[in-house]
Amino acid sequence: MSGRALRRLRGDQRGQEEPGVLGGEEDDEEEEEEDEAPKLPEPRSRKTRGNRKLLAERGLNNPFQLIIDQDCDASDIKHGTNSQNEKETNTCKTDQDGTEDPALEQAVLSNKPKKKKKKKKSKKCPVSENQADGGAEDADQLGDIDSILQKIETTNGLTYQTISSGSTESRPLLYIEHRNLNPETELKKYFGSRAVMGDQSRPRQRQRQHHRSTWLTAPKSTWPRYSKTGISMSLIETKRGVQYFTFEHQRDYQQVQFKFLDAVESMDPNNIVLLLQMNPYHVDSLLQLSDVCRIQEDQEMARDLIDRALYSLECAFHPVFSLTSGTCRLDYRRPENRGFFLALFKHMFFLEKRGCPRTALEFCKLILSLDPENDPLCMLLLIDFLSLRAREYTFLSRMFQEWEAHRNLSQLPNFAFSVPLALFQHSQQDDLSAEEEKKAREKASHLIQQALIMFPGVLLPLLDSCGVQPDATVQSHPFFGSPAQISQPSALTLLITLYVGRCHNLWKEPMVMSWLEQQVREVLGLVDNKDAIVQECEMRRKTRYQCAPMNIHRHVILSEIKGVSSALPLEVTAQPVLGYDPLPPSDSIMSYTRPERTHRPSNEGTLSLFFRSLLPNFNLQGEDHQEGDEAGAARDLNQGVNRLMAAMRDMLANIQFQEPPREDNPDEEADAEWD
Repeated sequence: MSGRALRRLRGDQRGQEEPGVLGGEEDDEEEEEEDEAPKLPEPRSRKTRGNRKLLAERGLNNPFQLIIDQDCDASDIKHGTNSQNEKETNTCKTDQDGTEDPALEQAVLSNKPKKKKKKKKSKKCPVSENQADGGAEDADQLGDIDSILQKIETTNGLTYQTISSGSTESRPLLYIEHRNLNPETELKKYFGSRAVMGDQSRPRQRQRQHHRSTWLTAPKSTWPRYSKTGISMSLIETKRGVQYFTFEHQRDYQQVQFKFLDAVESMDPNNIVLLLQMNPYHVDSLLQLSDVCRIQEDQEMARDLIDRALYSLECAFHPVFSLTSGTCRLDYRRPENRGFFLALFKHMFFLEKRGCPRTALEFCKLILSLDPENDPLCMLLLIDFLSLRAREYTFLSRMFQEWEAHRNLSQLPNFAFSVPLALFQHSQQDDLSAEEEKKAREKASHLIQQALIMFPGVLLPLLDSCGVQPDATVQSHPFFGSPAQISQPSALTLLITLYVGRCHNLWKEPMVMSWLEQQVREVLGLVDNKDAIVQECEMRRKTRYQCAPMNIHRHVILSEIKGVSSALPLEVTAQPVLGYDPLPPSDSIMSYTRPERTHRPSNEGTLSLFFRSLLPNFNLQGEDHQEGDEAGAARDLNQGVNRLMAAMRDMLANIQFQEPPREDNPDEEADAEWD
């Protein structure tokens, strides 16, 4: 508290002060500096040094805070609301009175160090008190915020452990972050940024100047320069906040697509390679050639081709199209959109094999968000596996709770077994309390018992895949034994085979196996007692799972899990399956059609058949002409003859005859053998 403020409070005038006290017009900072050190010739530097020392004593960095404290102290003294400030005022008054009273002034002048110590205490007290008051007020504010958040959570029926978990739970289920689409983000968590990036970060930045920045893939410097490919995206309509988009093929791209179909029918991958040399970003060619490279065990090249296809499609995105909003839709019935679905699916599998299950889960959610109602690639059969691999147990449990009412996820064997496994794994975490751990364990046990009763044919194949010998009572029991395998429908057998072939490694932990053994014994007790739920689940198995939809068959073909394709029905395996468009929907929406191929007459001559074997595109008659048009027929005949002669000249020009080796020079022949 400054002396000027105290004099203003008491109403004293300058003329009433003692002559020896006229120097007290300066602030207390100057008086303290005069007591500690001799006077300096420059008063400005003296005042500055005093202010700095005062700031250091009060623990402040901002000199304007002193003005705020003085104003606050003056207002508190004027209104008399703070008892501690009144006590501070009394001490300051005694000091000020001591300067005005001659007796007190003499006492103060005779003992300056005591005055200095006393003034330090008087100056430090308001700061410490204000800090204590501020800390109490902050604690009260935090308590009020916590109580408000708790009221909101109880009103919504949600209980969150932390603020970060609450913000995660409040997001949409299929919410996607851009940074999680980059596999390097996940790899850096495992191995560190230096191990992932290495020494290639700087050269790659210099060589990527001509490539566009994208979210799905990182363009490589070895890729061809990107130019307009003839693919675009348009917004069809918007309904209830959901936007429906579609890819479109321009006329030039349609011609390339027709050439690609011809190359596929030729059954020669070299034709696709030649087409990609002319059109390096043709999506279907990249997808088809990627399958060829994967069959030839060239995984690096296969993954690179898929990345290039995604890059080509992302460059054609509509400005409004968003990957993370979850409100953008693509119709799989349109052939132009299928390439994007398939490229994402294959890219996701490469990520999972690379050891990035968290990134693969994000791509799985992305594919599901493009058409969640129809789910053309049946991502619901895969998302549980990726969630368990990525240890996203909370996400899988939340998805089961939110989608069970309208999607009946419990009727899928993968969700029926994966959700209790996720709850059991979640109960093993150290950050849970004893009550939460008990609740999660009880819920997991209840759900796994329901799964075993609903799908008894899962147990023995699962134990066999895990290399575990089942108990004799379990193996011989008719509920889990061979009768359960024989009586289940073929569609259910397909789903069970798919789940066991994909997720059996997740059940190999000893703790999981011991927990499963306990639950199997509980189920056998219910079966022996002829519980009503056992009969109810048996009726459900008989009425449902009669025929699997086409999206499940498509998912099985794309997954390529060993032993699962043999469980497909005959009507699926009998038809040809193309890698760029496996099992197209029967209700496809075609925006353009392929022109009809020229019909070849059956009475062709020997010479025509010979040239056709050499040149598959050779056609003697040329274009089709209408019957009865003699002039057109003669013109086409002449053109056909001319094309035949040109083909013969081309063939003869390309024929190269090799001279036989001469017998009179055996040394030259010997040298040729070493060349």
